[in-house]
Amino acid sequence: MTDPQTPTAPASPPDSPSGGEPEPKAEVGVGPWEGELPVGEHWDPDLLADGDRRNVVDKYRYWKHEAIVADLDSKRHDFHIAIENWQHDLNIGTVVRTANAFLAKEVHIIGRRRWNRRGAMVTDRYQHVRHHPTVEDFVAWAQGEGLAIIGIDIFPDSVPLETYDLPKNCVLVFGQEGPGLTPEVHEAALDTLSIEQFGSTRSINAASAAAIAMHAWIRRHVFSQSV
Repeated sequence: MTDPQTPTAPASPPDSPSGGEPEPKAEVGVGPWEGELPVGEHWDPDLLADGDRRNVVDKYRYWKHEAIVADLDSKRHDFHIAIENWQHDLNIGTVVRTANAFLAKEVHIIGRRRWNRRGAMVTDRYQHVRHHPTVEDFVAWAQGEGLAIIGIDIFPDSVPLETYDLPKNCVLVFGQEGPGLTPEVHEAALDTLSIEQFGSTRSINAASAAAIAMHAWIRRHVFSQSV
């Protein structure tokens, strides 16, 4: 497929002078394609004609949705993300968005099937999300796939994430905001990791912890940084 240079989104306008009329907000994305139309099955004729206002990187501007997913599937990383959903945790959408940014293989929702998608910012359309009704179902799936279950939480037996050699093929599991990982996941985990903190709070937000843990995997297995 040919892949000509894709226009980038316009820069945001400068702030308006003090007391003046506010500048109009810059439109998200790009407008209709200008010039000769590109050739290739991955291009979306409607987006080429009308413009692409989606929250995607410039490489995927004007691409069909299924073409973007197929391209992502060809290079997804070997780690999975799982989060327990017993109380309709509002963090799940943000975790999905971050998993998309770091190109996780899949995201797994353990517990309630319905989850708040607002924080995902539509990235769940590009990220495979699998549901497990129970911890037992999730553990059986992970074991069948040969994935190490790694919990992220603060327990007496937790070891520091900063000095832990994360396995390449693993699933990083996060609990509900507040109660954290359930005892069932804690017991099933190969290890449980904690994130070092230096302030007065006992714990950090679950979505923030997920981002830190995912980036630790990326540093280890994409950039080959030792612990």
